[in-house]
Amino acid sequence: MSNKSEVKRFEELFGLHMNAAYNLAHWLTGNESAANDVVQESALKAFRFLDRFAGGNARAWLLTIVRNESYTWLKLASGSRWLAIGDEISEDNPDFSHNETPEANVIRSQDKALLQQALEALPPAFKEVIILKELEDLSYKEIALVADMPLGTVMSRLARARAMLKTELVKLYKYD
Repeated sequence: MSNKSEVKRFEELFGLHMNAAYNLAHWLTGNESAANDVVQESALKAFRFLDRFAGGNARAWLLTIVRNESYTWLKLASGSRWLAIGDEISEDNPDFSHNETPEANVIRSQDKALLQQALEALPPAFKEVIILKELEDLSYKEIALVADMPLGTVMSRLARARAMLKTELVKLYKYD
């Protein structure tokens, strides 16, 4: 296969999933720069091993690589504390509504910050299933592929992650 056709195949398979790859890397590493590096390394590996992709779910295949690269980065940076992730609100963001009162916007941004803080408090194994399910909208089967675990483990880990998230949110709302 020529290099040009490989690039085209890569773009067709994985181009649409780069935002999901970045989101997963960003949430797992907690660092914008690291997330960019992880996605770049993951894309390079996906391209390099494109001939090993036998078809099926391209998104899950790419996110598996991103997950593994994120954990590799976390192991190398194990001494560092995870950084807070800032959410920028732009004027074209659909969550930003000019019809809402300023008070409602403040409450929503506070709730978003508390949810982000609670997510960051979860251990990576639990954080990843929440991110993959709730933010990336993957099915249980897709999560099982990405995280390389049995379907039952995905479901139980997701249930535990949701319970842990709820506990963290209760703690944060008490002290807020």
